[in-house]
Amino acid sequence: MTTTTKVKPPMWFWIVSVLAFVWNIMGVIAYLGQAYMPIEDLEKMSQAERLLFESQPAWVTGAFAIAVWGGTLGCLLLLLRKTWARPILLLSLVGIIAQLSHSFFMSNAFEVYGPGSMVMPLMVLIIGVGLLFLSKKGIAASWLT
Repeated sequence: MTTTTKVKPPMWFWIVSVLAFVWNIMGVIAYLGQAYMPIEDLEKMSQAERLLFESQPAWVTGAFAIAVWGGTLGCLLLLLRKTWARPILLLSLVGIIAQLSHSFFMSNAFEVYGPGSMVMPLMVLIIGVGLLFLSKKGIAASWLT
């Protein structure tokens, strides 16, 4: 019978985990704002923005949901020091990649919003990958059990 001993994580782990949790909460708020956007907000969009928004397939909205809810749950599990954070954060990353694949390769989002609109999606991808590596490190260092 083997037992796993929890090792106290360093302070930076807690700081990163809390910041990542807050980041993902902001993602949930963005998702809810997009998924339940009132008609008044749609009417304020330019014609190109509205067409892009209304033509987005349901699977992209689903991928967005998986990305933000998975990221939020994964970060909560990091804070609770649970190894389940890793598969949940991996699922979140899959959602991020699916959503971004639509934005980068299957829509004209960058034509509508301009090249500066690539910054946030790339930041989301980098943070998603970073959180997956953090969970892997946490498991290897026995911070997560």
